[in-house]
Amino acid sequence: MVGTALIALAAATVGVIGTLLAPVLSQRLTARAQAEQFERQQRTDHAQRLHERRIAEEDRRRDCYVAANAAYRRHRVELMNYLWLVHKGEVTAEGRQAMEAARHAHHAAFAEAQMIASTAVMDELDIMTTALSELYGRTMRLEEGRPVPGGSFQEIHDGLQELWDRGQVLRAVMRTDLGIDDGPLSRPV
Repeated sequence: MVGTALIALAAATVGVIGTLLAPVLSQRLTARAQAEQFERQQRTDHAQRLHERRIAEEDRRRDCYVAANAAYRRHRVELMNYLWLVHKGEVTAEGRQAMEAARHAHHAAFAEAQMIASTAVMDELDIMTTALSELYGRTMRLEEGRPVPGGSFQEIHDGLQELWDRGQVLRAVMRTDLGIDDGPLSRPV
């Protein structure tokens, strides 16, 4: 009987301990599950934020490239128009103003691109901007009647025409940077 009583007492003790520990163990398991769920949610939220940031950066870069491309084209066209006015001796304040407005818009778009564009795109934009600046300077000297070597109407005109081809390379590099094409056009030598 003593053995049976001890067994009953041990069983009762285990039962009471189990009853007392069950809520504690349940609470700990629940807390662990909640912590794991919280960590999963944090990782999901972090991944979502990274995805949204990447999309926003791509949108910003695309908008920058569109603005830079449009400004380059407008500057080139207005410089070509102004060159024709110089050639015909029909320079007007409106013609000069249109060309200068396009030039300043190009500088603004270029400044923005310097903060956003990839190295490959900046390399192309640097080439374009340098070429446009040189052709602008030659055009102004031609207008003043003191052309520099390489600064005749035809040479400046040819240079502006060559920039059209260079613009094709620039757009290809921009598109590649945005993940639109497989690769840029071959560069002119």
